[in-house]
Amino acid sequence: MVNKTSTLLGPLEWRVLDALWARGTSATVRDLQPEFSDIAYTTLMTTLDRLHRKRVLTRTKAGRAFAYEPVYGRAAFDSRRATQALLAAVERGGPSATPVLSCFVEALGDHDEALLSELETLVRARRAHRENPE
Repeated sequence: MVNKTSTLLGPLEWRVLDALWARGTSATVRDLQPEFSDIAYTTLMTTLDRLHRKRVLTRTKAGRAFAYEPVYGRAAFDSRRATQALLAAVERGGPSATPVLSCFVEALGDHDEALLSELETLVRARRAHRENPE
């Protein structure tokens, strides 16, 4: 089952998440406001709260405000999103996931042949590990 972190993010949510990743530390609305001078303070506050409710950010009390921080780093977040999207597509595919996997392999091959080769290597390594878990 896909969890709440798979919820799609809007453009402003992505901007906020990117700003927090770039900082590398937690930040309050006031800390982030200079980077978001094109939007209202309350809009930024609402966006941070939504990301927290979507379980994308954690928050801790910082005086009278909250300090927000991403739950995952950028690479881990992208990996989780990709995994969740693929699993959701496979689950919707019913008894046969072949069409979903076939589409994925075809799209990957059309985009970058080296990535397709890397996928093949990963599949072989995974199979070898399953056969010999040591």
